[in-house]
Amino acid sequence: MSDAVTVSAASKIFPLARGQQVVALEVIDLTVAPGEFVSLIGPSGCGKSTLLRLIADLDQPTTGSIEVFGKTARQARIDQDYGIAFQQAGLLPWRTVTGNIELPLELHGVGKAARRARAAELLALVGLSDFADRYPDQLSGGMQQRVAIARSLAESPELLLMDEPFGALDEMTRERMQNELVRLCAETGAAVVFVTHSIPEAVFLSDRVVVMSPRPGRIREIVPVGLGSAGNRDDGLREASGFFAAVRAVREALHGVPAAEVREAETRRGVETLRGVETQRGVETQ
Repeated sequence: MSDAVTVSAASKIFPLARGQQVVALEVIDLTVAPGEFVSLIGPSGCGKSTLLRLIADLDQPTTGSIEVFGKTARQARIDQDYGIAFQQAGLLPWRTVTGNIELPLELHGVGKAARRARAAELLALVGLSDFADRYPDQLSGGMQQRVAIARSLAESPELLLMDEPFGALDEMTRERMQNELVRLCAETGAAVVFVTHSIPEAVFLSDRVVVMSPRPGRIREIVPVGLGSAGNRDDGLREASGFFAAVRAVREALHGVPAAEVREAETRRGVETLRGVETQRGVETQ
């Protein structure tokens, strides 16, 4: 089976006035496996959202190529192989929750009964069945984002592209939405490419975290998280030692320290701590 996403030597240059230009991305190589959750993180302006837009065929690379499930990004967009969600939910205020979720199905000629059944299924999935006939302005910010995510899943895509979808939410709501997202990923098996500025969010959600350098955006390092499958992640994970170690590894990578060196330093610190404890015990027994 083809990778969900294959980015090969992709660069993006934006032309400016008077012959000037901005190099947003430079020679990006990245693959995302089917069912894998990959986060993009880096300083503002490093090209995270630009890379997501290239994958979504909302913009085209200046050089290099992008494939989604073995197709060109353009063909994948035409075939609706991915769903997309942004920081703003982008719901149509004159349509009900059900009507918003049905919209992509309606645009592709799906019959009314099938649309209604799929919307009901997705509302149950995101826990909003009781709000089917409400309008967006009657929902909280977190509920609006759940509707947006449900809409992105309407056509059962095997890939979700998400650009800071929880960035405007308060911390408690944001953590609940992260829990919801890992549950949805476990249930649907979709691959995800997720843009965020939050290191803890990237670590909690991801199988791998792609750390990008300041502009021109390059991949500085890819940090494997290794905290288990999405179906096994819950609030308890946020207090686990492995979680804190992964957060530290991503933070150090953002500052230019390779994750391998971070892991080596963690091991050394662990040995030194153990030696300190043993020394203290020796003093106490004397």
